[in-house]
Amino acid sequence: MRRCLAYSAMLPLLWLSLCSTALRAQEVSWLPDSLSNGSPCLFSVHLQGANHVTGTWQGHPLTFFRTHDPATWDVLAGIDVAVKPGVYPLQIEATLADGTTRHTEQSIRIEEAPYPTTTLTVPEKFVAPSAASLKIIAADRVLKEQAFAKTSPQPLWSGPFRPPLAIAPKTDSFGTRRTFNGTLASIHRGMDYRAKPLTPVKAVNAGRVILAHKLYYEGNCVIIDHGQGLMTLYMHLSHFRVRQGDNVRQGQLLGLSGATGRVTGPHLHLGVRWQGAYLDASKLFQMELPATPTVQKAVPTP
Repeated sequence: MRRCLAYSAMLPLLWLSLCSTALRAQEVSWLPDSLSNGSPCLFSVHLQGANHVTGTWQGHPLTFFRTHDPATWDVLAGIDVAVKPGVYPLQIEATLADGTTRHTEQSIRIEEAPYPTTTLTVPEKFVAPSAASLKIIAADRVLKEQAFAKTSPQPLWSGPFRPPLAIAPKTDSFGTRRTFNGTLASIHRGMDYRAKPLTPVKAVNAGRVILAHKLYYEGNCVIIDHGQGLMTLYMHLSHFRVRQGDNVRQGQLLGLSGATGRVTGPHLHLGVRWQGAYLDASKLFQMELPATPTVQKAVPTP
């Protein structure tokens, strides 16, 4: 009897092993080919007859979407600017129409990007905030955390991302180690544009406005959710042209540039955030990305 019970307990495991096979290496790809800390990346699975594809990357869950090619599944992800170089596993599981599964774990090398160091001087209140300012900063943190939690389970973006300004040179590279008033304060997690006051700032892709609010450090700030944890942040604006809850299309006016918050002068700070990881916007703009099946219609704003 014990032998029969043991055999019965093994049956589910035997069934799973028979119904699960490995994805071949050529069925999984990613762009760009070479990845470094701060890189956005597009993971793709090329598989006929798949009904659902999921995965895990550096502790982040992945939900792939089907493109216009029924045999191709994509997901836009990334590597945080603070990630150390090394080899990291990408795990993928695909469920087929007949209920069987395909899986793989592939090792991906992350190189170290050559980010510089810069020194800035700002008003002392932004380096050593007062007790009253600390309360404002704490309240801002709560607002941002609430906003970051409001992401669509489906992609809202579609096709390539485009810069937020028509013509404006970059002034500070992503990933720069920033020293404020002689003290190393942070890694710069966004891209700065030299924008004159009142320069129109536009959405880099379609999405939903999850925050349009004045913050202590960021100044007047707009955050757009592009779905699946991918968000863009537009900081130091002088005026808003959208409200929280608005759906926006790519190229839609979000606000006008300014010098609000912690700044050394008028400019636009653009941040790209994916599930808490901060990515290099300039690399995102270089990627030729597919159209997605879900695109929200823009809601007109005054």
